[in-house]
Amino acid sequence: MTDEKFSPLGTPGFPLAIALLAQQVLGALTFPVARYGLREIDPYTFAFFRFVISSLVLLFLARIRRSSPAIDKKDYRKIFLLGAIIIPFNQTTYLVGQSLTAAGHGALLFATVPIWLFVAALVFLKEKFVLRRGIGVAIGLLGVLLIMGGGAIEFSSRYLWGDLIILVSVLAWVSYTILGKPLVIKYGALRVTAYALSFGTLLYLPFGLYRALSFDYTGVSTGAWLSVLYVALGVSVVAYVLWYWLLKHLAASRLAVFNNIQPVIASLAAWVFLGEPVGLSFIIGGLVVLTGVLVTTAWGGRLFSRRNYGMQD
Repeated sequence: MTDEKFSPLGTPGFPLAIALLAQQVLGALTFPVARYGLREIDPYTFAFFRFVISSLVLLFLARIRRSSPAIDKKDYRKIFLLGAIIIPFNQTTYLVGQSLTAAGHGALLFATVPIWLFVAALVFLKEKFVLRRGIGVAIGLLGVLLIMGGGAIEFSSRYLWGDLIILVSVLAWVSYTILGKPLVIKYGALRVTAYALSFGTLLYLPFGLYRALSFDYTGVSTGAWLSVLYVALGVSVVAYVLWYWLLKHLAASRLAVFNNIQPVIASLAAWVFLGEPVGLSFIIGGLVVLTGVLVTTAWGGRLFSRRNYGMQD
């Protein structure tokens, strides 16, 4: 047994649907929000506060929640590895890369996660190949390319290093997902996320503390600090726990398809809050992304039926 409780509300898949929507919205808003804060705060300092805040909150939540079974000593080493992957190679590289490239580039590169995750789930988790999932991933990625091709992407050598660094972050996220799934099934999403981020924060602490103490805060606005809080709490705490919780109940290759929704949500948020225009490419691309999701969920049965709570169809 794990420490997660599952109590459907009204329909069998209601909690999964709500969790999927929340996780995607929180993740999508990361790109514009983090970009805003990184204009005023050094990425290494930004990362330090993000990691410390999120780790303390997660450890507190894990502490007050009664969980079973006890974590095996050998599994602590695996969770430590997750921490090394998620902090230095995912979160830190993302913040550094995002500070060196355009906001749209980060969103586009992370839109390739479904492809990497789909393939990795087949190879390393031995999940069954389902044709409609592969088609759904391909259709969704096409929609993302249409959206980003409408002006969000500027192909330039000045963004090359930032893009390459973010690609490292993307591959680290896929590794974190694949390696973490067996542990999440065994111990639950909250504990695994809390301990992994805490171990990673300890690795980052000496360097991050030095950068935080030497940084000049005189030009940092309230909005930039709110950006740090959002990324720490909304993303590292809520979105990361939701991701592992969803991974516990759904096959990784099935969950991968939904990452294509994030650029659509991010573009809508930029339109609502920043006044960025929504052109024809966004409308067409958004419809294509939704088509990919519908192909995956509607062709061959309901995603949220009780029989789909497990790893496989």
